[in-house]
Amino acid sequence: MQLVLITGLSGSGKSVALNVLEDGGYYYVDGLPVKLLPQLVDHLADTGHPRVAVAIEERSREPISELPRQFDEFRRRGTDLRVLFLEANTDTLIKRFSETRRRHPLADGKLTLPECIARERELLSGLAALAHRVDTSELSANTLRNWMKEFVELPPTGLMLLFESFGYKDGIPLDADLVFDVRCLPNPHYNAALRPLTGLDRPVVDFLKADADCGKMLEDIRRFVAEWLPSFEHDSRNYLTVAIGCTGGRHRSVYFAEALAAHFRGQGQVLVRHRGLHDRREA
Repeated sequence: MQLVLITGLSGSGKSVALNVLEDGGYYYVDGLPVKLLPQLVDHLADTGHPRVAVAIEERSREPISELPRQFDEFRRRGTDLRVLFLEANTDTLIKRFSETRRRHPLADGKLTLPECIARERELLSGLAALAHRVDTSELSANTLRNWMKEFVELPPTGLMLLFESFGYKDGIPLDADLVFDVRCLPNPHYNAALRPLTGLDRPVVDFLKADADCGKMLEDIRRFVAEWLPSFEHDSRNYLTVAIGCTGGRHRSVYFAEALAAHFRGQGQVLVRHRGLHDRREA
């Protein structure tokens, strides 16, 4: 079992770190008291969970003093134990609490926010000495996510690229990250033989392939997506939706979505959806 323990000061990024592990397939528990850790590990080992992440929130001194003994026992049993302590300077923590308007866990109506932070820092000082410490004061959330993946050696999962066709008459998809408008291209709708067909049918495909402007726009979109895709992946995104719209969402946009998907399918995970089609071919 790989056991990752995350602790540290409130507001230092523990939720961001835990979310990375959750997305990476870890069984995770948030806010577990230290005294329950051995029972949890035993149970998950018996049920065959290979990767476990636990956020420890216990702030009383006595349970924390038990951790060195627990760590030794975990390692003796062959557990791949990794302990991460996240911290930040007081000014940064105050700013983060002000931005989120969250209440500090130690707030009791008697302590100011800086006093709560100082108190928590004192209570957790012993635990910090047992862990790999990371100061997140100057880190963006994306940088912390990338550091977490390196810390636990998560393999890259890759970005899911979705090409979605749609009709402007029904509005732009709310989940679209990039939107391309192909309404300026020749419309098969005005060809009586092509009107009942869709961009999945060979006659429509041949009609659009024969148009030089269609080819140029398709190549321009391909090049744009290919050039910026690495930047979206570096941004730690799991999904990127590229929406292509025409008037009705049945001919030009469908052809473009299919052609783009075919081009990028060999480079990673690709999905295609056609919002304007309502038959079995949409799948």
